[in-house]
Amino acid sequence: MNMLVRAGVIVAVTGMALAQSAAPPNAWPPPRFVDPARAQKLAAAFPEIDAIAQKFGGGLPGYAFGVIVDGELAHVSTGGVRDLSSKAPVDADTVFRIASMTKSFTAIAILELRDEGKLSLDDPVERHVRELAGLRYPTSDSPKITIRHLLSHATGFPEDNPWGDQQLARTDAWLSDMMRRGIPFSNPPGLAYEYSNYGFGILGQVVARVSGRPYRQYIAEAVLQPLGMSATTLEAAAVPADRLAHGYRREDNQWKEEPPLPDGVFGAMGGMLTSLRDLHTYVAFLMSAWPPRDGPATGPLSRASLREMQQVARPALASVVRAQSGDTVLRAGGYGFGLRVSQSCAIRHIVAHSGGLPGYGSLMQWYPEHGVGFIGMGSMTYTGWAGVVDQATNALIRTGAFQPRVPQPSPALIDARDKVTRLVEKWDDTLADAIAADNLFLDQSKDRRRRAVDALHAEVGACTPDADGFVVENALRGRWTLTCERGRAQVAITLAPTMPPKVQYWTVSTRITPPPATCR
Repeated sequence: MNMLVRAGVIVAVTGMALAQSAAPPNAWPPPRFVDPARAQKLAAAFPEIDAIAQKFGGGLPGYAFGVIVDGELAHVSTGGVRDLSSKAPVDADTVFRIASMTKSFTAIAILELRDEGKLSLDDPVERHVRELAGLRYPTSDSPKITIRHLLSHATGFPEDNPWGDQQLARTDAWLSDMMRRGIPFSNPPGLAYEYSNYGFGILGQVVARVSGRPYRQYIAEAVLQPLGMSATTLEAAAVPADRLAHGYRREDNQWKEEPPLPDGVFGAMGGMLTSLRDLHTYVAFLMSAWPPRDGPATGPLSRASLREMQQVARPALASVVRAQSGDTVLRAGGYGFGLRVSQSCAIRHIVAHSGGLPGYGSLMQWYPEHGVGFIGMGSMTYTGWAGVVDQATNALIRTGAFQPRVPQPSPALIDARDKVTRLVEKWDDTLADAIAADNLFLDQSKDRRRRAVDALHAEVGACTPDADGFVVENALRGRWTLTCERGRAQVAITLAPTMPPKVQYWTVSTRITPPPATCR
């Protein structure tokens, strides 16, 4: 069995996997899952996740919650009703408004246009939206706002969630007039993260003006249709009555229905409506960008651009929070393009976005290295799903199968490991010269390294490599253990940026490096 060490990127790989080295020495092998029963083990947590979702959803008019594993909608939990008058039940095809989760659709549109050469992320936005050409900036040394600033909430515009929620149906003429009149700044552009719905409204104008199509039309033709998302729309009136979840707020100890907001110029920041089944298709598409690999891409945007969206573009302040489990945990990260990107002590890459408008609250969250994601949708104003997703994630962790993909060694690393092992077993100057990068014996002489190997044998005797003990940090760095007559030893190497890659760092010691500890 393969051994997995819970230490972030550090894992162990079997000798069998290492033998598959027909690729060139500079090949980058994608990380992979090593447990063939992983999906079945994760599924053991679904009854507990059902109970978590049902307990939370019992306080809502209606909800839908889904678990995604390796691109499949592996589990669905639904409850409540689409509307309180008809009592029609919610199912996986019921359509909810997902509000600010729309921002990632806008980001995809911008990146499509970038990849087609029609714009640059570092274009001043005034190049495409002329109303901003006369914008008065807060300081004389402020940089002009770029498309990248808009995508990552780095414009310096004030946080505007309460205000932005009510602008959804505004017209293009209204937005043009607003921009001409100027925008107040809470910070100079490019200095800090501050969430701006206004900024994504402007991005909608960039999409429309660069593409020559209305934003709604562009999104439908260039994003939704290629993905087969037939239930997804920006206009509530377009949703069949027998599919729409009505939105409610809780007030005066009763449910009060929220009138659906029509699509308008701020649709690019939060107008989308979709079903659990359709949104699963979208999240699975975003997750499919991982890991980097050879082969053709499918869908409307390249895997490289999808990964670009899902990495921090604008850092936010780290925080220490009290989880529902009672643990105090560190969270750090920021904003990508239309998506929040963070890490916790237990999970180093978390991608998510929530959405809240009058009548609705939703969340999509996934873990690219683990191949697992969640979707929650509810029909109550600002339904908050973060606690449910945290609890569901912990349920998966308790199965023991919630593990990241395992980094794989390059053929060059395998070859170097084998040759360095031979040197440790029996020193040979010719072999040492053949594997050494030009710095290796300058940093520590060949004679001193040979004496270190002799001292190792004097301390622990003859050594042979463990059959299942190669710990791979990345394609060009790893360490492995040896079983000796009077103990154990460990060897670690890093390869240099030469072709072919040669050994630039090498240690041998009887001190065994433990896996790094995780924070709490």
